[in-house]
Amino acid sequence: MKRARLMALQCGLAAVVATVAHARIDLVFPTPQKAWTSGRIEEFIQPTVSGDPESGLFGCVRSGGSQFHEGLDLKPTTRDRRGEPADPVFAAMDGVVKHVSQSPGSSNYGRYIVIEHPEQTPAVYTLYAHLARIEPGIRPGVRVQKGQTIGLMGRSAGGYAIPKERGHLHFEIGLRATDNFEAWYAMRRFGNRNEHGDFNGMNLMGIDPLDFLRAWRTGRVDSFQEYFDKLRPVVTLRVATTRVPDFIRRYPSLLRKPINGLVAGWEVACNATGLPFAWTPLSGNEVIGMRAGEVRVVSADTALARAHRCKDLVRVRGGSYAPGGDLRTMIEQVFGIR
Repeated sequence: MKRARLMALQCGLAAVVATVAHARIDLVFPTPQKAWTSGRIEEFIQPTVSGDPESGLFGCVRSGGSQFHEGLDLKPTTRDRRGEPADPVFAAMDGVVKHVSQSPGSSNYGRYIVIEHPEQTPAVYTLYAHLARIEPGIRPGVRVQKGQTIGLMGRSAGGYAIPKERGHLHFEIGLRATDNFEAWYAMRRFGNRNEHGDFNGMNLMGIDPLDFLRAWRTGRVDSFQEYFDKLRPVVTLRVATTRVPDFIRRYPSLLRKPINGLVAGWEVACNATGLPFAWTPLSGNEVIGMRAGEVRVVSADTALARAHRCKDLVRVRGGSYAPGGDLRTMIEQVFGIR
C-alpha cells in the first residue's frame, strides 16, 4: 500500500513538472524593434560590412559560411543626434543577473550582461552585448523583471571597432556548458586571463534565438522544453563515465529517462551546432566493451553536419566516425574528459 501511494505521488509530481515545463512562457523582444514579426530579416537584422542581412543571423552565416555567429544582431529603431543607436535594451524574461562586464576591451562582446532564468525549463541564459551603457543597479545577483531596461544599445567591442552606422544589440539564448570552466580554460593555456568566469563566451552554447521566437510567436512551441524536445539530432555520442556532469544537474529536464542508481555512461544527442540537448543514462551492460572515458559516435547525419560546415562535429577515422574538434571541446568541458 505504501509503495502504491509512493508511486502515485511520484506520478503526480512528474505530471506537475511536465505541466510547468510546457506552460506558455511570458517574454518580450529585447529591444523596441517590432519588425521581427514581419519575417523580413532586412528590416530588423544588422548585417556585417558585407551588407548581407543573413550575416547578422545565428549559425554559419559569415565568411562564406565558414564562421559561426552565436546570436542575433538587432538593428536600432532610433538614433541620437550624433547618429548613435539610442534603443533601450530590455530583459527578455524574469531572471537573475549573473554577469556584468563593464570593460568593453575585455571581450569581443564589449559591454555585456548575462541573465539566467531559473523559472524556465531548462533554465536558459540570455546575453546582451555591445552595450553603450549598463543601467545603474544592474549587477550580479540582482533580480530583473521581463521588459525592464537593463542597458542602452551601442557598439562596444574588444579587439575591433564597430562603426556607429552598424551599432546593434547582439542577443543570445542558450545553456552553459560547465561550472568548472576555469579548469578547462587553464588546461587550454590560452595565454591570457579569463576575466568572465563561467560566463565567458566559450562556455556558452546558444540556440537560434529567431527560430525559437518565431516558433513561440506562432504557437508551435509554448516553452523552451518543447523547443529542445523538437531539436533534431545530428550526432549521437556514447560516453563511458560514471560521472554525472554538472550540466545535467543544472538542466535535468534534458534527461530522456530518470537516473536510477549508478550511471555507467551516457548517450547524448547533439544538434547541428554541437549542443547536447538529449541525455540518456546508461547501465553497465550498455557500455560493455568501452574503456573508462571512451567516447564513441553512435550515429551521425552527415548531410546536416555538412550543411553547417563551420562546425567540426564528426570526422571519418579508420572507416568509422569520430568526434570533430567542436564536439571534442564540448566533451572536455561537460565531461572533463581530456
